[in-house]
Amino acid sequence: MLMKCTRIATLRRINHIAATVALMVIGVHAQAQSSVQLYGIVDTWIGLQKTPGKASSWQEGGGGLSTSFWGFGGQEDLGGGYRTIFAIEGFFRPQNGAYGSFNGDPFFSRNAYVGLTMPAGTFTLGRQSSLLYLQACQFNPFYASFTFSPTILQMYAGLGTYPSYRTDQGIVGGTAWSNAIQYATPDLHGLTGHAMYAFGNSGSGNGSKQYSVQASYRNGPFAAGAVYQYANFNSTAGDLNSLLAGFHSQSATQLAASYEFSFAKLYGEYTYTNDDVINRGFHVNMFEGGLSIPIGTSRILASYAYSRDSGGLNQNRQTATLGYDYPLSKRTDLYAVYLYDHFAGLSSGETAGVGIRTRF
Repeated sequence: MLMKCTRIATLRRINHIAATVALMVIGVHAQAQSSVQLYGIVDTWIGLQKTPGKASSWQEGGGGLSTSFWGFGGQEDLGGGYRTIFAIEGFFRPQNGAYGSFNGDPFFSRNAYVGLTMPAGTFTLGRQSSLLYLQACQFNPFYASFTFSPTILQMYAGLGTYPSYRTDQGIVGGTAWSNAIQYATPDLHGLTGHAMYAFGNSGSGNGSKQYSVQASYRNGPFAAGAVYQYANFNSTAGDLNSLLAGFHSQSATQLAASYEFSFAKLYGEYTYTNDDVINRGFHVNMFEGGLSIPIGTSRILASYAYSRDSGGLNQNRQTATLGYDYPLSKRTDLYAVYLYDHFAGLSSGETAGVGIRTRF
């Protein structure tokens, strides 16, 4: 009788261990099937800033080398090479805790999409970063900095962003498009392509209909990209308020390339913007060149951009930046940057600051 009870107890322990192992295997399998991750960047700088035509002032800003953001995203493996993906991301300003990169930005201003990845490519639906913006960031050494990147400053902070001066240079439509559908090809030996369309969500008028196509190629130290973007606006210019009376549409084309040598990485971009205003039109040419020089684990960064509009206000702009980026760890770095910004007919602008950036 005692031996029988012992055998029963042993069998129960074996069954319990087997059940525990099975649950662990199921848990590991479930984890492999799907995942959700929290991530983001917090970047704050302090320094002296003077926009063209204005007096200088001390600033603490939230986004020196990177615009601060937080987000969570994930995927679920459906099998057979199919996966669902999603990302929900919002910019914020750590200097005051406000959401968005500026007043009026939506809460999830960076991305808010869901999609399906398959062997033939990826489809995503929702608010998504524009293809022109992503390429402009990739091919300049200061990436997406609205404070210190000459490329981003001239392209996205040039058309009415600063009330201190009147300008008709810059890209309309912002850095992210709402109501957008995007298709991305699989990687074909270094060649990839994207196509995106943003619906106006309106039964009348042409407000905010936008589309874009982009292709890029990467082979070892060499990379290149080409993108075309079109944005259509109401003939009453209601989408742009009174920024430019009669503004109808805008198209932008950009060619870009980079090459990484052992001693430095070189960047170059050319952007042609054509603006259609009722009864007239004008265009803007912009050139950018930059480099990144490794010094041990740190980097020296430099970039210069020149733009000129013809047929509009006939303005030219020159922006140059020099910076030093020092990593404290894989996640955190310190930086010091100086920017010079000259706009025709106005006193020059300058920004000098030091900052800290951490990723999570």
